[in-house]
Amino acid sequence: MSLTDGELAAQLADAAGRILLQVRTSGLLSREVLGKAGDQTANQFLLHALRQQRPDDGLLSEEEQDNLERLSHSRVWIIDPVDGTREYGEERADWAVHVGLAIDGVASIGAVALPALDVVLRSDQPQPLPPGAPIPRMVVSRTRPAREALAVAEVLEAELLPMGSAGAKAMAIVRGEAEIYLHTGGQFEWDSCAPVAVASAHGLHVSRADGSPLAYNQSNTYVPDLLICRPEWAERVLMAMRSLPE
Repeated sequence: MSLTDGELAAQLADAAGRILLQVRTSGLLSREVLGKAGDQTANQFLLHALRQQRPDDGLLSEEEQDNLERLSHSRVWIIDPVDGTREYGEERADWAVHVGLAIDGVASIGAVALPALDVVLRSDQPQPLPPGAPIPRMVVSRTRPAREALAVAEVLEAELLPMGSAGAKAMAIVRGEAEIYLHTGGQFEWDSCAPVAVASAHGLHVSRADGSPLAYNQSNTYVPDLLICRPEWAERVLMAMRSLPE
């Protein structure tokens, strides 16, 4: 029996995550090469599996040279084999595997694995959102938090939660560990496609930082900014962004 797109995304993210854990715990690689080895190993698995399971769809991977032939497809799988390579190599838990499917430019199906936590969050099996905190918690980069995110956090009197990968940050909102993920430092489509699909399916607000829609499978894969947050905070975050000086 063939897998649905949601089932396929979840199985791929889970299997790639397990492979990555085996690579990391093998003890055969130094920290200097562990991240690269994990990226390449998970990428090859995901590419081969997707080409076998969905041969007529387009593909975009962080770890593969972009082929603009994908622009002729309405269905394009967008993957990040290791989101948070630094965190993976440092044996932290805040890294992820992203398997997303954009349909006509919309992040429609996705699965995000958090392998170190043995968790896979998926768009086809949304769960009720846990209660939010009255004082918002905002996830930010643990190494280079964006100036705009820090300014918005000050306006909202939000608590800052430094964290690693984009997927880990986005899933922290889904899991009820924080209320707001605002990123203005620039990303690429593979950084957010799967997390946006999962977050949207769980009823969260997803948009650009100015409130405009996100678009995927574009010729230029750069995504300047991103907002994922609980719906009750969306307008306040957007208003705070609009109030910032140019």
